[in-house]
Amino acid sequence: MIALNATVFLLETSLGSSGNLDVFIHEYGVVPIKFMGNPFLNWTSLVSSQFLHGGFAHVLGNMWFLYIFGDNVEDVLGHGKFLAFYILSGVAAALSQIYFNPLSQIPMIGASGAIAGVLGAYFIFHPHSRVMTLIPLGFYSRIVEIPAFFFLGFWFLMQTFSGTSALYVARVSGQDVGGVAWWAHAGGFAFGTATAVIRRFI
Repeated sequence: MIALNATVFLLETSLGSSGNLDVFIHEYGVVPIKFMGNPFLNWTSLVSSQFLHGGFAHVLGNMWFLYIFGDNVEDVLGHGKFLAFYILSGVAAALSQIYFNPLSQIPMIGASGAIAGVLGAYFIFHPHSRVMTLIPLGFYSRIVEIPAFFFLGFWFLMQTFSGTSALYVARVSGQDVGGVAWWAHAGGFAFGTATAVIRRFI
């Protein structure tokens, strides 16, 4: 998955020099208002959008999280099931963002939603594992080990808080606010958590 995301990103980079990148993003990214107009015609964008990224930092951050947490979840699910789970997490994430912002004309891209599903599964499968975390304290920072349960739980709460704040800003301003798809993160995480609970306890 990391190699595939990297390959598609290189394709995006080549299109940027030809001026066709915007067309490519609008064609293969998820545009909520376009999807709502004809879901049956645009359903493939729920998958294709997961392999597009908005820049080097975007793809690097996503692939770093996938590298750290993905193999542990794959060990539990198995290779084939992990692939299906990853894609479905991304689909659930995109649908969550569409639900909360159905009239947006801004393309939604990135593997963040699918990876949020991986984080949700990790939250259930390995709650007591420890995650090395950089804690910034002004001029002094330190790296500490935090239980995955707290690290990922706090991450999920931040996504829902940020998503709620973004909805409020959009409602007050009356504008189509772009940026981070917070509800895609929250939706993907919720899907991953639910799937892991079913897999582990049922």
